[in-house]
Amino acid sequence: MRILILGGAGFLGSNLVRRCLRDGIDQVTVLDSLDPRLKSDATNLDEVRSSIEFVHGDIGDADLMAELTRDQDVIFNCAGQTSHSISLEDPLFDAQINCLGNLTVLEAMRRGGSQARVIYTSSSTVVGRGDGTIVTESHNDSPRDVYSANKGVAEKYYTIYHLVHGLSTLSIRFANLYGPYGKGFPEFGFINYFISLAAAGREITVFGDGSQTRNVMYVGDAVDLLYKCASFDRLVGGVFFAVHREHYSVREIAETIIEVFGQGTLVWTDWPRIRERIEVGDVVISGARLYHETGWEPRSKLREGLAETKLIMASGR
Repeated sequence: MRILILGGAGFLGSNLVRRCLRDGIDQVTVLDSLDPRLKSDATNLDEVRSSIEFVHGDIGDADLMAELTRDQDVIFNCAGQTSHSISLEDPLFDAQINCLGNLTVLEAMRRGGSQARVIYTSSSTVVGRGDGTIVTESHNDSPRDVYSANKGVAEKYYTIYHLVHGLSTLSIRFANLYGPYGKGFPEFGFINYFISLAAAGREITVFGDGSQTRNVMYVGDAVDLLYKCASFDRLVGGVFFAVHREHYSVREIAETIIEVFGQGTLVWTDWPRIRERIEVGDVVISGARLYHETGWEPRSKLREGLAETKLIMASGR
């Protein structure tokens, strides 16, 4: 099997690379721009570099996409600008990657007659605030920031290219992934940022009272699911939530991280104005549709996933 992973030096992508290699896939091509604004880290791939073909490039490069997407069996698109705050500070940068970049990939596949299955990794935040019920795929999209809006637009590109051009597309909406090779910066996901603070014995600052609930999932479960989804024909053309059945408050997440890492302290502060405006509040998401279609279940509870993360961080792998 020939696999192309776009954004493969990032958090989700580098974990997915390892998952593919564990299954004995010997034709794995990885593309990453290594853009410092996106905090991509080539060292995430150090131990596996000899087992993959690495290409330094951008999904917005039409000629490169035409070359790389040709003759692939599966394309995992983990490339993207993933910061809510950066999307508000520089919305054109976000749109260039999350909208135009995805169109470039799809156009390359269409023009080249690609038969590959392309799986797009989206975000649960496309729905915005919950409507007070359990959020499913039928929930209206009401994004609260540019990043979430553009992720939703990109999902629609993938659906259109399936319906109109016959591409084998699939969009998976993840929520609050955490684990090894994460970006320890506040703008790129709060759980991995909290983990980096606890690992350094520093303070973890929680906005408000921390009572807002979140779905969380260990990245090892996420990449197992992505890999599994590539083989399910009945998922083609769909958009699915991929979330753990567990829900925790932000306060509980922070407290559990401190307990597992054995250091760090919890402090509180008022909401920054912009963060409060884009905050989605309590969101309880159901992944039941994808569970039903695939028979998949996440394996790691929060404490287990954090312990595995700590072990991998300590080993330097």
